[in-house]
Amino acid sequence: MMNITFVDIIEFIGTFAFAISGIRLASAKQFDLFGAYVVGLVTAIGGGTIRDLLIGITPFWMTDPIYLIITAFSLVWVMAFRKYLVKMNNTIFLFDAIGLALFAVVGIQKTLDAGFPLWVATIMGTMTGAAGGVLRDVFINEVPLIFRKDIYAMACVMGGFAYWVCSLIGCDSIVTQITCGICVFLTRVLAVRFHISLPILKGEENN
Repeated sequence: MMNITFVDIIEFIGTFAFAISGIRLASAKQFDLFGAYVVGLVTAIGGGTIRDLLIGITPFWMTDPIYLIITAFSLVWVMAFRKYLVKMNNTIFLFDAIGLALFAVVGIQKTLDAGFPLWVATIMGTMTGAAGGVLRDVFINEVPLIFRKDIYAMACVMGGFAYWVCSLIGCDSIVTQITCGICVFLTRVLAVRFHISLPILKGEENN
């Protein structure tokens, strides 16, 4: 029997959430079914693949087809509830924020399990959460969120800080992971809700 951990459950949910965000954006660009599936899959596995390659392990989706299956289920789910999703203007944002939070947690935990220090884990958590969205936006010909003034990758960094604080005070691992995810999600949502952004680097022509 396969031993499913709490981190695995987080990763499954994150895959579903990120795949939906990618598929919804692809549908808005009128991609065909295969194109929408590819965009959803890249959104879901892109960041984790880069993370695994950097820390020297086999990319997670190459050892378990469940991630490809979850993406296919996400495509069917979007097709089944397309009319409702179109009316929900915040759907893409919410699924993207959920995926960002969950994948940041997974990235941090898997990097720590591989024996790397927390500062490396924070970078890998940010990579896991944000890189899939970057690839998604490139595929659909949009400027990636991470390169705009939106608080996006920095939300993952804040999650890493929350993880570090929880570790310092001796919190249980599951509590630490949940706190980290909530911190990423709230940082992202509150930044958008109250229009909080990082300063824009201006060129000489803008002075």
